[in-house]
Amino acid sequence: MTQEECYQLGKITKPFGYKGQMVFFLDVDTPEDYEELDSVFVEVKGALVPYFIKEININGNKAVVTFEDLKADEAQALAGCRLFLPLDLLPKLDGNRFYYHEIIGWRVIDAEKGDIGTIASVIDYPAQALFQIMKNGKEILIPIIDEVLEKVDRQEKTIYIKAPNGLIDLYL
Repeated sequence: MTQEECYQLGKITKPFGYKGQMVFFLDVDTPEDYEELDSVFVEVKGALVPYFIKEININGNKAVVTFEDLKADEAQALAGCRLFLPLDLLPKLDGNRFYYHEIIGWRVIDAEKGDIGTIASVIDYPAQALFQIMKNGKEILIPIIDEVLEKVDRQEKTIYIKAPNGLIDLYL
């Protein structure tokens, strides 16, 4: 399994107690979706290593996890490692919700300007995520907010937006 075939679930923050338990930070919208998790991939020295979960207790975005066959001295070495799961385990989204990785290459249609290009990437700044749209070699940055998003068409791989007045003109 490669990182391209996975999504990042979160990371191991620290060992917990003296029995080899770990504390996970789950970087997801609904951590409770992972209460039945039976395994994860842990990034160790650039490689994804599968670990099987014996017990998991989730509280908010944190979880105390007991791995099968992990000794307390081995737990310390995993602190700070990133956690991954296969992409096919992502919950399906509908409506105007989407995962950033799935919309790369999709077209963007503005209510006023029409086709403004394709999504090259999503820039996930702490304060605001942005679509990075490329049109004829020019970059257009559009905030990903509900007020801008009008419709997500998964069939056509197109996102319809209503950009703030004058924003697109700044780039073209």
